Amino acid sequence: MIFTGLAPTNTPASMITPVSKDLTQARLKRLPDIQLPGGWCSIYDQAVVSPEMLLVSNSSVHCVQLLDCLKGEVVSEVQLQECGHRMCLIDKTTAAVNVGDKKIQMILVKGKKLTKEKELTVRRAILGLTSSRNSLVVSFYSQPWLEVISMDGNVLHQFDKSGKYQQFIDPEFMCSTPGGSVFISDRGTNTITKVDESLNILQTFTSPLIQGPYGITAVTEDQVLVCIWQNHSIVLLQPSTNTISTLLGKDEGIEVPYSLTYCPDQKKVFVASCTPDTIKVYTMS
Repeated sequence: MIFTGLAPTNTPASMITPVSKDLTQARLKRLPDIQLPGGWCSIYDQAVVSPEMLLVSNSSVHCVQLLDCLKGEVVSEVQLQECGHRMCLIDKTTAAVNVGDKKIQMILVKGKKLTKEKELTVRRAILGLTSSRNSLVVSFYSQPWLEVISMDGNVLHQFDKSGKYQQFIDPEFMCSTPGGSVFISDRGTNTITKVDESLNILQTFTSPLIQGPYGITAVTEDQVLVCIWQNHSIVLLQPSTNTISTLLGKDEGIEVPYSLTYCPDQKKVFVASCTPDTIKVYTMS
């Protein structure tokens, strides 16, 4: 069932259930880690380009790299003028990464080659970045917190900052669903918030399992995976049932997870953490 109606904010995820055996809650088998070349790496964000290729934002060397998952080799990279953090795929051939405080660098992904394209400049310091319906969704360190901007840099929507309480503190990690909704992971408030493509709040989730949420990725419209830094876990969020459950934990090798992504073709989850030079890989069985 797909959630379509509005729900009150601050909805507690009261249904904390064991992991069941549907598509996204199946048992996850750990595969061999991907050993990243070059020693210490800081993978701030990642995205699946194809079943064999992973795009990573490697802030330790100020570049975006195209990684061959099977060989553990970097097949192409583009150097950034400043440290790159959040990154997203806009479509199958275009990625965006924020560079420094107020710039967004477009990157063409063609075959096994990365090329720099145009650059956008926004008005305030960027905190997070994702894409939805061929637009960019950007989060900031202060109000208005969220904006939807066009590929030309024009502001299309702005988060309604009215209200009696502060909705966000640190909305750094975001992801979009196939239907255009956006989920925001805020470690300042220990919440996950769902907004529509116009930035209207649909739901806000809290739970004892959400303590220090970081990276977030959508599997389907109703299945979202979240890195939980403080609890050393990956949790599954299902909005339609208001359910949050632990999918992976320390026993499966998860430690201070930072970013993750999902490959639908191979049903694989890629997790990067503070481990210096590896990406952990899990497959659904």
